[in-house]
Amino acid sequence: MQPPLSPPYALQPKSPPAARRAPLNGFAVAALVTGLLCMLPVVGTVLGAIALVQIKRTGARGKRMAVSGLVLSAVGTMLYALVPAGAGPGFVEGFKKIVAEGARDGGAFSLRRGDCFDIPGGGLDGADDDVDTVPCAQRHTGEVAGVFRLPVRGGYPGEAALRARVEERCERLADGYAMDGWAVPAGVTVYFYAPGRDAWKLGRREAICVLGKEQGTLQGSLRQDASTLDEHQVAYLEAADVINEAMSGEPAAEYVEDDLEGYRQWAGEVTVALAAEARALEAHHWPEGAGKPVAALVAEAGKARAQWAVAAAAKDADAYYEHLEAAAAHSGHEEAVRARAALGLATTVAAADRSA
Repeated sequence: MQPPLSPPYALQPKSPPAARRAPLNGFAVAALVTGLLCMLPVVGTVLGAIALVQIKRTGARGKRMAVSGLVLSAVGTMLYALVPAGAGPGFVEGFKKIVAEGARDGGAFSLRRGDCFDIPGGGLDGADDDVDTVPCAQRHTGEVAGVFRLPVRGGYPGEAALRARVEERCERLADGYAMDGWAVPAGVTVYFYAPGRDAWKLGRREAICVLGKEQGTLQGSLRQDASTLDEHQVAYLEAADVINEAMSGEPAAEYVEDDLEGYRQWAGEVTVALAAEARALEAHHWPEGAGKPVAALVAEAGKARAQWAVAAAAKDADAYYEHLEAAAAHSGHEEAVRARAALGLATTVAAADRSA
């Protein structure tokens, strides 16, 4: 069973953690938020003190947050007392910016797209309490594939609704961040952090999408998008993604005879996707050396598309299997490997290498 969302962010892995963690103290969250925003520093000091007392009594998490909130609020109190006459609001705003930047390693809420981070003690489930941003070249726990804001209006939508909304968006952001699925190591999956009910009341709306492993660490960045790839690599991967998405829509039924209509519909979707992939590949002007293997891939896609189209109209399961097998004979894998080699992309599927 998944643990309940807890402020400020709770990890929602694809598979449940082994044990339920101690709850995060709400006063600690409030103290840290108040301290970071430099608003009502005296209140932040009080909240931090209350949090430390409660944490000592209940064993809840959040001691670092409470201490950070106390320190920031104390500094804020001194700042307001010592602001020089005539300094104006710019002085305070500048200080707030410095504080925010200095607090980057305070927890999952401080992470930004492209950050690689490590968690003391290991395990992604500790990130709501303490994270350290590190260079992606060194071993690390996770990498942020995207950050986005949830709708501001309305009350807390509930754990199930929030999970569904964030999970779908994070899958898309992760696909766009690590565009080349062949280069993603085995065991890497998408996790996310989202605000719990208490954090929602405090105005937290950011959701953070993370690439990581349930066990083990990462080394080197997984980022492969327009910021790290050239235009030809991006064009190829965008075209390939069209068919990859369609292929992932295979019906849940194990056998065609159990859902012939569903499989026929899927075959029709694959047929359309293969046509779209071919158009995209043919429309791009490829660099020298890549044109021929890409053209060969398009030709194979055309042969496969013809078989998928017939499968989409198959009268029975036997006919469907026959054309599915014929389509598989024109998968274009060898042509794709040659095209990838010419474009400088991965030529083997890293996830298939369990030693990776």
